[in-house]
Amino acid sequence: MRPARHITFLILLMLTFSIPGISQSWDFAKEKDGIKLYTRKDPGKPIKAYKGDCIIHAPAEKIFTMLEDVNHTEWWDKNLSQIKVLLYEKNKRARYYLVYDLSWPVTDRDLCVEAITTIDPVTGISKITAYPIPGLVPENKEMIRIKDYHQTWTVKPIGTDLTYVELEGYADPSGSIPDWLANMLIVDSPYKVISNVKQRMEKK
Repeated sequence: MRPARHITFLILLMLTFSIPGISQSWDFAKEKDGIKLYTRKDPGKPIKAYKGDCIIHAPAEKIFTMLEDVNHTEWWDKNLSQIKVLLYEKNKRARYYLVYDLSWPVTDRDLCVEAITTIDPVTGISKITAYPIPGLVPENKEMIRIKDYHQTWTVKPIGTDLTYVELEGYADPSGSIPDWLANMLIVDSPYKVISNVKQRMEKK
């Protein structure tokens, strides 16, 4: 390999592993009740990102309707002690404020979110992508504000009554956290939320 080409190759290799946003491979974490969980360590991030997916025996439209409606959140994470809807535009966007009630001595966390909905009219694939909004709700000195966060639901029809559902995200709780909290964020909570959706949709 010529020197110039060798240098170019090294630069491209370095960029591949250093530029934020370049996808890293997912590591399998566990599978239970047909739900697969994965984690991934992204460069510069203190904890791992998470992904969970499964096949649900229900129409995609029915599943998406439940995921999109922030006015009915009884199936959401049970660690949420407060859910306040600030804005809701059906099939477009929503804004809401969340408080995570954590066991003592861990400080509670809060989060202000905007969720954007996209629907592909050709493929029928719908997505709900959420990210934090700074300054919309004043910070509470008794809680730690989650500022580095993103989450995306993907709903893909694969049959009349068969749907692929994926939840991918990341949440940095900030501050010092115990192992059980990190595990809850990247494995336990995603599993429970997806499981709640699956059980509700397949309930007969």
